[in-house]
Amino acid sequence: MRPLVLNLLALPKAVPEVRHAVREHLGSPCPEVQLCVSELLTNVIDHVGEGTPVTVRLARTPDGRIRLDVTDPEPHAWLILRRPGTDDETGRGLLLLEALTRRWGVWLTPAGKTVWCELQD
Repeated sequence: MRPLVLNLLALPKAVPEVRHAVREHLGSPCPEVQLCVSELLTNVIDHVGEGTPVTVRLARTPDGRIRLDVTDPEPHAWLILRRPGTDDETGRGLLLLEALTRRWGVWLTPAGKTVWCELQD
């Protein structure tokens, strides 16, 4: 599979567009991958800001996993895995990422950060 690379602005309307692009690229239903890309892009919108330039990259690893990267230019907007209360309306995105993926992490550079995850195909 050739990689899918999307350079876009982090806007609410981009979330369903990117989910659709991911599904089209993979050629079959992929709800876990689509949910992860939605959560990561929404995190950029909520914590870095609407209109932030981002790069979404989707590729297959040599061992057959699906690798998703979302890169933004803000290295100081940290990701915090929270344990929200039952009445909290937010704070579950990284918990979903942890539950759905084989592994995930963050690469920090002076120019920004990449949040990545790997899923079984």
